[in-house]
Amino acid sequence: MLDVLITCGTRPEIIKLAPLYHSLRACGWAQPRWLHTGQHGDMARQMLNCFDITPDIELERGGDSLGEFSVRCRSLLDGVMSDASWSLVVVQGDTESTFLGALTGFYHRIPVAHVEAGLRTYDLERPFPEEGLRQMVSRITNFHLAPTRRAASALSAEAIPEERIFITGNTVIDAQHWATRRHQIRRRANGQGHLLVTSHRRENWGSDLREICYAVADVATRHPELQVLFPVHLNPVVSQPVHAILGGLTNVRLTPPFDYLEMQQALMDAWLVLTDSGGLQEEAPTFGVPLLVLRTETERPEAIEAGCAQLAGTRRASIVNHVERLWADPEAHSAMAHAGNPFGDGHACDRIVDYLRDALIGDERRREAV
Repeated sequence: MLDVLITCGTRPEIIKLAPLYHSLRACGWAQPRWLHTGQHGDMARQMLNCFDITPDIELERGGDSLGEFSVRCRSLLDGVMSDASWSLVVVQGDTESTFLGALTGFYHRIPVAHVEAGLRTYDLERPFPEEGLRQMVSRITNFHLAPTRRAASALSAEAIPEERIFITGNTVIDAQHWATRRHQIRRRANGQGHLLVTSHRRENWGSDLREICYAVADVATRHPELQVLFPVHLNPVVSQPVHAILGGLTNVRLTPPFDYLEMQQALMDAWLVLTDSGGLQEEAPTFGVPLLVLRTETERPEAIEAGCAQLAGTRRASIVNHVERLWADPEAHSAMAHAGNPFGDGHACDRIVDYLRDALIGDERRREAV
C-alpha cells in the first residue's frame, strides 16, 4: 500500500478532494491520509462531516494574516512530510494551502499530483492571488490532472511533458453526484424556480459589487413574481452594500452563506444563476441551470463555449439585459439548460485513481528492476 497525503484547507478544496479520498480508500493499492491545514474553522468541519471524512492530521492555524498563516503552515507541513515515507502529495486548485502543500512536497522530493491543473486567465490580477498560485504550482507538479482539454492544452503550451498531463474531468461533478445520492437531494421548487445570486470575489469589491446589486434590484423590481435568493458573504465589504441596496425588496431573500448541501439544493431549485464564483460555473450545468458569470473573463471558458453559461460582466445594464433576454426567450433559456456539463460526467476520480496507479506502481516496479 502506498501512503498518499491529501492536503487541503479551504471549503472548495474539501469539496473537490473528498470524492477522490473515498475513491483512493476503495482502490486497494493506496492508503490516503487526509491533512487539514486549519483554515475555515467550523465551515470546514461542516464540510468534512458532509462527506464523512475525519482528518488524520489537523494543523493548528497560526495567526490571522495570510503571511502569518503561511509561515506557520509551511513549518508544520515540513514536519509532517519529514516524519513518514510518503509516495505522493495531492493538492487541489489554487489556494495558499494548495501552494504550500505542493511546495513542501517538492522540497522533500515527494511527487506532487495537482487536481484541477491548467486553469488560466494569464492575468495575475484576475483572479488574485489564485492565478499566480496555480501557475507556480504547475512548475513543481509531477502529475497534472487537468479537468478539460483546454486546461491540458494550456499546460502543454507551457512546455509541460505530455506524459505528465492527464485529462480527468472535474472532481466537483463527482462530489455533486456523491452528495445528491448520499443526502437524497431532489428538486423541491414548484414551477419556474428562483433567481440565485452570489457575489463575493475580491476583484468585484467596491463599485462592481454595487453595480451587481443595482442590477439585481432592477430585475427584482421589474418582475415581482420572481423570487431572488442571495446568500451573502459575511465580510462587511460584501454584506453592507448588499443589504443597503437589496434589503428593502420584498421578493429578495438575503441569507447567511449556505453550506454545501444548502447550495446544492438552491442550485437544484433555480431558474437562473448569477455568480462570480468559479465553482458554481462548474456545478450549475450538472442540474441544467443556466448561469450568468459576473466577471469580465473566466478561467472556465468551456462553460461559455458549451452554451450553458454567458459572460454578463459587472455593469448594471449588461447584467439586466442578459437576464431580460432569457426571461423573454424561453427557448434560449431551454437551450442553455440542455447544453450539458462540459466539466465532467462524475467519473473523474475513477480516472485519476487508475492513472496514478499506473504511474506510481509502474515507477516503483521499474526502480525494483534496476
